[in-house]
Amino acid sequence: MGKARRKNENGFLFEQVYDFILHRIERGEWQGNEKLPSIRQLSLEMKVHRLTVFKAFQLLKEQNKVYVVDKKGYYVQIGNASKEAESPPIVTAYPKENQLAAVHAAPVMYQFSQALIDPNLLPNHYLSDYVKKVFDLYPKVLATYATVEGDPELRESLAHYFMNIHKTYVTPENILITTGSQQAIHLIAQAFVKPRDTVLIERPAYSAAIDTFKNQGANIVAIDITEKGYDLDRIEDYMKTYKPRLFYLNPTFHNPTGYVVPVFQRKRLVELAEQHNCLLVEDDAYPDIYFEKQAVQPVYTFDTTGSVIYVRSFCKYVSPGLRVAAVLCPPALRPALITVKSLADNGSPLLNQKIFLHFFHSERMQQHFSKLRIALQIRKEIMEEELSETGWQWESPKGGLNLWVKLNDDVSGSDLLKKAIEQSVSFVPGVYFDPYGQDHSRVRLTYSYMNEVKIKEGIRKLVHISQSLNGKY
Repeated sequence: MGKARRKNENGFLFEQVYDFILHRIERGEWQGNEKLPSIRQLSLEMKVHRLTVFKAFQLLKEQNKVYVVDKKGYYVQIGNASKEAESPPIVTAYPKENQLAAVHAAPVMYQFSQALIDPNLLPNHYLSDYVKKVFDLYPKVLATYATVEGDPELRESLAHYFMNIHKTYVTPENILITTGSQQAIHLIAQAFVKPRDTVLIERPAYSAAIDTFKNQGANIVAIDITEKGYDLDRIEDYMKTYKPRLFYLNPTFHNPTGYVVPVFQRKRLVELAEQHNCLLVEDDAYPDIYFEKQAVQPVYTFDTTGSVIYVRSFCKYVSPGLRVAAVLCPPALRPALITVKSLADNGSPLLNQKIFLHFFHSERMQQHFSKLRIALQIRKEIMEEELSETGWQWESPKGGLNLWVKLNDDVSGSDLLKKAIEQSVSFVPGVYFDPYGQDHSRVRLTYSYMNEVKIKEGIRKLVHISQSLNGKY
């Protein structure tokens, strides 16, 4: 019994003490330079051994959260107390962040920040017809809930879809329907990541995913993604060193870069994940938005041991308002996801799922995909043409919705955004996509939302603002 107790104190109890102290510092209950309770006091209060409290204090000291004064005790390091300390503790208990939300909220004429499809490119009239069809087929659809896992008919249909397109065995029991891919990422973080777990994430990466894992208390370790994919030796080294809980990746028409990770790397990633007990979370948002040829097989299709959770978003190019995404989950991990889903909303709206079911598999939908790809490629080329004389640099993407652009050295993306919003132009600075918050030289420009005329006008305006910043005008 004593041995079990010691093991517990070195693990879970130590973490409890650490969280107890850190959360109260962040909530502003203990201010900068304020003396903290003594080791003896905390050990009595929390009913743990003094060494357990000492270990928590030592880690806080290493992280510059606290400092020690000889023979006096531990004090809060200046700068670590919550900036919202004057607000009620219940408001500031768990500081959250969503950097993209503020940019998207700006009311501008030239919207290059939101990775959405121009509503005029979506088959709205046909979708309206399918809404009427759904009410005829399911007259009581608004009188009941979907199951937590998602509508059985939709999951059955998607299982056949994934088997046909990816040639892998999928059952409805493998599929969980979520209210968009962002909810899926949030549920995965809640189910599988606890504070101080290491999460590998690409650099750059989808901003909302970075914020989600940070808000969960994860230790973020970044892996560079380039036009050639990843440095697999570095990934292997990081998996050995940090023992990450999961690796969040977006390997197909990556957001924001548009890069596609090659097949041989996808296979090796699955091997590394299995060897090092690291879950791969594959976010596949734009596989149908390709300009030359269809994308390579998703990472999950190479998985034979249950190491990959696959998140597939559909509605950006079907109907964003439906907010339907599918999560393909190994059976061993499914109960945890269903539990957090049930706590979040007890199931995504049934009406949305039924509309999506009948519309997505229609012949009209397939015709829509073909026309949409052509329209988006034209818009991408127009944006690239308008940028061609700027000296800015980018790799022309083979699919997706965005250009990942490197500005001239004398222009910061954040500074440019401030001036641009004043003149009704928005985009997303590269620093938002950097897990370390250091990339000030790049910006993401979305070509899918504005029409051809607006793209020309907005990009010319943006270039002019950039030139004024570096003194050319």
